[in-house]
Parts: sequence; structure tokens; C-alpha cells
Amino acid sequence: MELNMGLTPVPDDRIATIVTHLEMRERPKPAPIPPSPLRLAPWKAPAPDAYRALFRRVGEPWLWFSRLAMDDAALTAIIHDPAVEVYAVTDPRGVEVGLLELDFRSLPDCELAFFGLIPDLTGKGLGRWLMAQAKALAWRKGVTRFWVHSCTLDSPAALGFYRKSGFVPYRREVEIFADPRLAGLLPPDAAPHVPMLGQSPSA
Repeated sequence: MELNMGLTPVPDDRIATIVTHLEMRERPKPAPIPPSPLRLAPWKAPAPDAYRALFRRVGEPWLWFSRLAMDDAALTAIIHDPAVEVYAVTDPRGVEVGLLELDFRSLPDCELAFFGLIPDLTGKGLGRWLMAQAKALAWRKGVTRFWVHSCTLDSPAALGFYRKSGFVPYRREVEIFADPRLAGLLPPDAAPHVPMLGQSPSA
């Protein structure tokens, strides 16, 4: 079989990433939630600015920007929707250090929309606790499919973590989008592992 290989140019002001979609089609067997010093707090109707602040703290290293690009009305329509559950992860002092968002708007599917901890807490095993919480919450509403997507901009450990958590890859796509740092949505030094080729607003 002949393999055709080629490169597709990406403009300097754009970023390309490979997106992997993963799903879980069977409810996991009940298991105890690992111990953790963190707590999960339902965040009912968060104010847009407060939500963006936590979203930024968790996602800036990985170029999370989708919710930063929305105006208040568009963002509020999602995070105040009764079928969208937002949870803040808090430390023993009550400081918000992580975000979990479950989207039930397309039942019987549930999307793990956002999942993450601030950079200081990654790599310490706390993600297993948060994933156990996510699975317990997702599968309690007659869900038949729990799904998530990850991309090559995420932590190198992310895809393996989702697979170990029981998600199975089923589709890949290439996404190309405008660099959010050039638009001023994120600072120029965000995600240093992703080179910024265009000119920053402050340059």
C-alpha cells in the first residue's frame, strides 16, 4: 500500500491541532472516589466574569479560549442553562482551583465540556479524584453515552488519562483557528509550548 504524505501550510496567525474524540458507552462499575483534600462545589448561575477568571486560570496553559471570546449574553446562555452543570473545585481554604463542566443538553449524551485543575495541581494524582466525581455525576441522569474531546494542545498526558479513565477514541479531526494570543484573548506568553508566529498586540 502506497502512503501519500504531505504537509499543509498553516498561516502564521493560525494554529493547527489534532482533535481526538473519545466516548464511554457503558456506565462504569461503582467504585469508591479516591480521597482528596479538594472539594467539588456546584456553581449555580456563575457570573460571567467570575467564570472567565477561573476558566482562564485553568485553561490558559493549554490555550483554552472559546469562552473568553463570547460576550456576556452568549456565555450566560450556556452556563446558566439548567442542562449545563458547572462545578468549581476548591482547596481547603475555599480557593477555586479547578473547573468541571458537564453538558446534558443533548441527552442521552453527556459531554465532559471542561475538566481541569490549575497548573500547580497537575501531575499530583488529583485528576483521578476529579474524574471519579465527573463520572459519578454524568451517569446519574439516564445517560447512555459520556464523551469528551482532547487535542494536541492539551497536556501530553491528557489523552492517555482519558483512555485510562475508560474513554475510547472514535474519531480524529484537524482544527485550524486564529491564535487567541494575537487577538488579545490570552497573553503572548500563554502556552509557550505552542510557538506564536504572528505579531502580538503589544509588540
